Amino acid sequence: MGDLITRFLITTLVMAAPMLIGAMGTLFIERSGIINIGNEGFMIIGAFMGVLGSYYSGSALVGALTAMGSGLVFGLIFALFTVTFRANQVVTGLAINAVAEGLTSLLFRQLFGISGVVPKIATFEKVSIPLLSQIPILGPSLFNQTLVAYLGLLLMPVTAFVLYKTKLGLTVRSVGENPKACDTMGIGVNRVRYGSVLYGSMLAGLAGAFVSMGQLSFFTEGMIAGKGYMTLAAIVFGNYSPVGILVACLLFGGVSSLQYQLQATASAIPYQIWVMLPYVFAVAALCMYRVRSKAPACSGIPYVRD
Repeated sequence: MGDLITRFLITTLVMAAPMLIGAMGTLFIERSGIINIGNEGFMIIGAFMGVLGSYYSGSALVGALTAMGSGLVFGLIFALFTVTFRANQVVTGLAINAVAEGLTSLLFRQLFGISGVVPKIATFEKVSIPLLSQIPILGPSLFNQTLVAYLGLLLMPVTAFVLYKTKLGLTVRSVGENPKACDTMGIGVNRVRYGSVLYGSMLAGLAGAFVSMGQLSFFTEGMIAGKGYMTLAAIVFGNYSPVGILVACLLFGGVSSLQYQLQATASAIPYQIWVMLPYVFAVAALCMYRVRSKAPACSGIPYVRD
């Protein structure tokens, strides 16, 4: 029984990590007043470029940095259209997703072909924390993870501190609530939103790299499979709070872990039923959620200076 719980907790954290990393970055984007539907695209480009960087360099660190850089580039394009050109944020995000999906599929087939041979790349290795990893049940699951997974957990308190205890966090939240008042006080609204988008897209790229180099060991087409949208669901379910987002990501990760357990034990039921379980749970959770939203007052509204 203990081994079963340990395996469940390990898989839960592995499944929650990319959503948590992506959501903590996207929280800054959302708090600044930008609706980020493009997270799916940031993550898929990060997943591909992370593998590409690792494949050619032989280093998982280079792969991670390449993934973050690719997310940054796509984030710059997203910010250019939504902030500078004031395009519809939802439509722009969907366009980013479509372009990233098509581009990664094209490049993957051109560079690696469609053979069944999977090239070997450097992936994120687990780092065991001495003594703590020996704690029964919790030790192997909490303290025997990859550095990127540890980073995801560390981002929660860091994000909470920056958002609520620093001038930078106050500025980001103020821009999302009342950009006109911020502009009147001399705060560069567009500059803050650009910075938020670039930071969020960079973390989303790293989150995508964790999927291809932490959960798996290579890239496959469509491997993000809605995780970018799940990060948005986690933000809404967590009511735009770092602690709430952590709880939401762990819940979604737990359901994702559960579906793997059910696939292994309930072989008579088509596996597609269990695959869709996390998404059904996310939709049901959002439908039943009845708490006053803390979404920014000017979310999704482009700022136009008078």
